[in-house]
Amino acid sequence: MPQTGAIVAKDGDTVTTAQRNNDRPIIHSLRLGTMMLAVHILWTGAAVAQQEAAGLPKFFSLKSNPVNLRKGPGLQYPKAWIFRREGLPVEVLREHERWREVRDSDGATGWVLQTLISRRRTALVTPWLLKEKGGASELTPMLRQGTRRARLVAQLEPGTLVNLKACDGQWCRVSVNRFEGYVEQVRLWGIYPKEVLD
Repeated sequence: MPQTGAIVAKDGDTVTTAQRNNDRPIIHSLRLGTMMLAVHILWTGAAVAQQEAAGLPKFFSLKSNPVNLRKGPGLQYPKAWIFRREGLPVEVLREHERWREVRDSDGATGWVLQTLISRRRTALVTPWLLKEKGGASELTPMLRQGTRRARLVAQLEPGTLVNLKACDGQWCRVSVNRFEGYVEQVRLWGIYPKEVLD
């Protein structure tokens, strides 16, 4: 079923659109012109306002392993992917009742149950380098303090999952296994550039 405001059928100057209400489609046929434009603006504005009120998009992490990523907000939708990494950071894009639309570091999107998402903040170290030829060998330094002159604690491979402790917009204090230190924020997927985390 198309998402809210999507064109389903166009016949002459009548456009049929679809909207969801408690997982039941409601079909609306409207004459093109000012009324159609006003309805589209209202639908778009309401959806954007609802997501802004919820503070979306924002990052969370997966609470368990495995987690089914579905093609729509409900058990009746087929599985698109299965996540098999507890703590994996995901970006929550939208909410629909008890379902959340999420995006992973590869850009794949789908829906998961709200109960499978944790507020615990995690991040992946330079996951985009895994796609580049030779990029997987580029290591990211974890330093004792949030400055490039600080002593080295460890070298992190692309795709390493770290726990976020705090971020100041430039550096994040992270932990992985028994190591703790600072990583440049721009080298992490799971926190926005310049985002501050206490």
